[in-house]
Amino acid sequence: MKISMIAAMSTNRVIGINNDLPWHLPDDFKFFQTKTKGHHVIMGRKNYESLPIKYRPLPNRINLIMTKNKDYKAENTHIFHSLENAIRHADIQGEEELFIIGGGEIYKLALPYTDTIYLTEVNASLNGHAYFPIFDKQTFKETLRSHHTRDERHQYSFDYVTYERN
Repeated sequence: MKISMIAAMSTNRVIGINNDLPWHLPDDFKFFQTKTKGHHVIMGRKNYESLPIKYRPLPNRINLIMTKNKDYKAENTHIFHSLENAIRHADIQGEEELFIIGGGEIYKLALPYTDTIYLTEVNASLNGHAYFPIFDKQTFKETLRSHHTRDERHQYSFDYVTYERN
């Protein structure tokens, strides 16, 4: 099973502020939906709770939530207290590509297991509370880059970048 991270980050590695995104990029949102649809997705509890209620659980995906809270419950999701158990569950279910979707702590935990990083690099330095982890560019090689210009729907330009583990 392939393990992939998918995220958007600013030039200073910000991925979130106050449990929300610091930007509105509709095409990136569509990219995320298209890429993860039909797959297992692992997210932290805070990330799950930051989703608008109408998107909980994320539709057309199998939602795996990581939490330290042994009593945590969320309808139509699977709850895990270790990343390894969540990964094992997806593998047993026959998942071909498992997606790690955040937040910052989950990305950091999952980095050693990750094969591919789909990273939207937002061309802006922004304030935030959550960050994407630094990863070794010797270990992960850039294999694809596609630029998206700033326009009336997107307040910042950005690049879709794929990094593959060597």
